[in-house]
Amino acid sequence: MSDIRDWRPFVYGGMASIMAEFGTFPIDTTKTRLQIQGQKTDRSHSEMRYRGMTDAFVKISRQEGVKALYSGIWPAVLRQATYGTIKFGTYYTLKKVATDRGLLHDKAGNENLWCNAACATMAGAISSAIANPTDVLKVRMQVHGRGTSDVGLLRCFREIYVHEGVRGLWRGVGPTAQRAAVIAAVELPVYDFCKLHLMETFGDQVANHFISSFIASLGSAIASTPIDVIRTRLMNQRRVHQLQHSMSPAATTAATTTATTTAAAASAAPRLYYTGSLDCAVQTVRNEGFRALYKGFIPTWVRMGPWNIIFFITYEQLKQFY
Repeated sequence: MSDIRDWRPFVYGGMASIMAEFGTFPIDTTKTRLQIQGQKTDRSHSEMRYRGMTDAFVKISRQEGVKALYSGIWPAVLRQATYGTIKFGTYYTLKKVATDRGLLHDKAGNENLWCNAACATMAGAISSAIANPTDVLKVRMQVHGRGTSDVGLLRCFREIYVHEGVRGLWRGVGPTAQRAAVIAAVELPVYDFCKLHLMETFGDQVANHFISSFIASLGSAIASTPIDVIRTRLMNQRRVHQLQHSMSPAATTAATTTATTTAAAASAAPRLYYTGSLDCAVQTVRNEGFRALYKGFIPTWVRMGPWNIIFFITYEQLKQFY
């Protein structure tokens, strides 16, 4: 079996991603809650319930129970089993292809940053687009809260499919792919760069993996948070069908004129708060200010640090089985 067809980066990447997800998921839940609050266009999330990550963590635990912090954990695990597996496996496979064709390293033997970033960007965008339905399920369950017993994975999937169709499962796929591409383009090359330059000091040991992953997480958090806010809000919104089902038979009978029927149909038509990524970004900045694009930055960075540390240490240890 050739190096290009090596299955181990895919399997090890998926296993390490799942381990990291379990260890940091409650932080991700606070991030999601912070990102959706304060929306002027969505009255159900217009209230500023949390002052920050710590306040969100405490309030969710007290008001909804600790279990609510893990609402959405199973679609998150399923996401990592697909997204993590495909992303890291594809990234290292693309690097092998680039190396074989003489594109990755220069004459001095150093890695080409742009080629490295291109491999990471392609891997991130492709894997996140494929795994988007699991991301939608995760966000919806995190926002719902109150533990996974109230709204389980299959029930959440059924509600989205019935009321929003297949397209509902791929809501926000554009910014999702963009975010993953940005994170991968920053995170993976920075990690590899730091690891390479720290090799003389720490060697290929846990200390090197720890420092390199921590540095990589800061850059990716700064670059990806605005896209993440837009992605979360698009995924959480849903078309409004309730008016169609709430009309009584008497009200339907009373609609005898064409004007009345047209007005009722218009008011009952399914709608979205945001028509797309650009519209969401514009409305968010216009109604809440530019800083709203960085809602949840602290939990994003706080989570990325431990997530990357757990992932890369686990991945590097699994590589010892090569």
